[in-house]
Amino acid sequence: MSNPFDFLDPLVEMEAKIADLEQASQTSGVYMAPEIQSLREKLSRQSRQTFAKLTPWQRVQLSRHPLRPQTSDYIDHMLEDFVPLSGDRAFGDDEAMIAGLGRLGGQPLMIIGQQKGKDVHERRRCNFGMPHPEGYRKAMAKMRLAEKFHLPIVCLINTPGAFPGVEAEERGQSIAIAENIRDMALLATPIVIVVIGEGGSGGALGIGVGDRMLILENSYFSVISPEGCAAILWKDSAKKELAAERLGLTAEALKKNGIVDLIIEEPAGGAHRQPIEMAKILKDALLQEVETLLAIPVPELLERRYAKFRKIGFVHDEQLKTSTGGV
Repeated sequence: MSNPFDFLDPLVEMEAKIADLEQASQTSGVYMAPEIQSLREKLSRQSRQTFAKLTPWQRVQLSRHPLRPQTSDYIDHMLEDFVPLSGDRAFGDDEAMIAGLGRLGGQPLMIIGQQKGKDVHERRRCNFGMPHPEGYRKAMAKMRLAEKFHLPIVCLINTPGAFPGVEAEERGQSIAIAENIRDMALLATPIVIVVIGEGGSGGALGIGVGDRMLILENSYFSVISPEGCAAILWKDSAKKELAAERLGLTAEALKKNGIVDLIIEEPAGGAHRQPIEMAKILKDALLQEVETLLAIPVPELLERRYAKFRKIGFVHDEQLKTSTGGV
């Protein structure tokens, strides 16, 4: 099988060489600090060069990297006094959706995020990051709790999409997502959305409405996966790279189109290589966003939220005239 991350091979080889030199220096006692430092600087330069030239499809691949930090990692490294909250008060608890109270730099808040799982057992419990209806209802129940106490809400998106199984539809998957979209638009408390990995379809939208939307550099946000788009448009999933390019799902394209407010730069080599540093960068960005939003009166906050989504998208007049016969 081909390595889906083959574009990272030169960086992996250089890291291995640095590790070998460090081990050799320790075991032999030979002073190799200058050589090791030189290689580290070269690795940093090459990482920046490699990541600056990534294609949309390669960024999609990185968003799915098995070592990429997940919601649980950011909670561990960003929050103090985290208290998990479970259940939707109707059916059960969905481990694909994490929710709880915590402090971010001393600021109390509600954090909600999608979890894919790290080993095979956790992935099965988390349904590979695809929430069921109870996950979205659980999220909204906790958001209403945050609204009651005027606590800011932070939502971390990382899902290939909501679970499409029969049992999810039987329990009202589409209704749960639609109600979340409607109700998040009206919650009288600040909401910050962050795409930390995959942002797939309605599964992402179910916790994706807020005052500010942030996205990590190597994440994506799209109405459909590149594979799904290729299969529908061209009846050929092998055209996934073309689909990724046409969908405009990368951070830069989303920022250009007014969907994303801020792109968060990842450490050299990607978030999966320096998860603790990535958590620190995200924490600093969130603290600034939350502080700014808390200073805005709630009525004005809701007006700005409404205006934010009304501004997304535009109409080409010439195309409109053609499609309506010049009317």
